[in-house]
Amino acid sequence: MARNNLTERDEGKRVVNADGEMVGMISGFRGGEAYVDPDPGITDKIMSRLGWEDIDESDYKLDSSKVEHITDDEVRLESDL
Repeated sequence: MARNNLTERDEGKRVVNADGEMVGMISGFRGGEAYVDPDPGITDKIMSRLGWEDIDESDYKLDSSKVEHITDDEVRLESDL
């Protein structure tokens, strides 16, 4: 079942645009806000799956109002971006 509110359990999920193209990965949460790593490596993916945040200066805060829906595997962004 799809939803559109981000939670810490979404850490490590792929972030895709409306066309299904990967634009990054949820790297962690800070202050209740999700951050996206636009170029995650294998180490980043493993750390996120283990629940170890890896937010750094190259990550971007995700505007949760731009999330269309969230599935078990991905966070899909709205088409009007």
